Amino acid sequence: MSAESTPGPGISGPATTGPRRGGRGRRRKPRSGSRKALLVTAWTAAGVIVLGGTGAGYVYFKLNGNLRSVDINQALGGDRPAKVDNGSQNILVLGSDTRTGKNKKLGGGTDDGSARSDTAMIVHVYKGHKKAGVVSIPRDTLVDRPRCTDTKGTAHPAASGVMFNEAYSTGGAACAVKTVESITGIRMDHYLEVDFEGFQQLIDDLGGVRLTTTKAIADPQSHLNLKAGTHTLDGQQALGLVRTRHGVGDGSDLGRIQLQQAFVKALIDQVKHVGVFSDPKRLYDLADTATKAVTTDSDLGSVNSLTDFASGLKGIGSSHMKMVTMPVQYDPANPNRVLLEKSKAQQIWNALKNDRPIPKSATKGTATGEAKGVVSG
Repeated sequence: MSAESTPGPGISGPATTGPRRGGRGRRRKPRSGSRKALLVTAWTAAGVIVLGGTGAGYVYFKLNGNLRSVDINQALGGDRPAKVDNGSQNILVLGSDTRTGKNKKLGGGTDDGSARSDTAMIVHVYKGHKKAGVVSIPRDTLVDRPRCTDTKGTAHPAASGVMFNEAYSTGGAACAVKTVESITGIRMDHYLEVDFEGFQQLIDDLGGVRLTTTKAIADPQSHLNLKAGTHTLDGQQALGLVRTRHGVGDGSDLGRIQLQQAFVKALIDQVKHVGVFSDPKRLYDLADTATKAVTTDSDLGSVNSLTDFASGLKGIGSSHMKMVTMPVQYDPANPNRVLLEKSKAQQIWNALKNDRPIPKSATKGTATGEAKGVVSG
């Protein structure tokens, strides 16, 4: 079975709390609040910032003041993959929470001021900006993290055989980008990050997101309880959906990724059809929420830059997005971790470098998490 996300018939199989199929052992219970939401709505958030004629005066300065940015280029210096000048773009999109303020309540962790990211997607925008390829990187993937310097100038030594999401918790955005570039050999042109609170508020401001599930989802860990059928999810429910692990498939992060990918497609369709551009007040509220929620690289760190960037993505609908999970297999030594399928992954990296479609063979036979996901209703 392929790890590729498809608009299939819904979720396959009931929630599993016992041993995983094939006798690989019982999956560990998640740490309290340790499961982060898919906050890849940074890409969609950028889209609603396109203000047309309203982006002037007070509105401009208010939204510009909301934005936070990090100088990835200065932190990483010249030791990076070369830029590929073929008209395409590569964007690393992360979800994070700081465990402070409202995020503490949403994430369930301690108010220790730390930042965590359990979800990462590489978004490749093809030349012409009419279609995109998206590669999800499982948080539990064991990788060799390269030496990196964070945006405060602190150097962090390399580490072998650590979880992928440790890069962000160790050195923030710069180390996350450095690790992704080390794995893929592809330069990330931009960086986008969204937090818990912003994700939930954005969904509420949009009026919810419509999804259809073919199986009930009940997961006390993510506080989600959905019957089979069509739902318009509010912000809290959406947050629960993209966080759930034990409600679908084999309880792994891989199954959750499939839900996340389906949700992103539904969210993009929602933004394109909700009619916010004919309602200035609603558009402003969405833009205000989005700019407060998103952190960008310094090249996108102004409303003008982000607007130009978002304008180039408006033509990409969900039907023109190929979404896959980075090829992995369960680690025989630890069923709670996965290992990169290097030869298959290389097929993906080669395709993206050359601005070509991701081949189906790259994900054939890789671990999937045994969940088919959800589809928009």
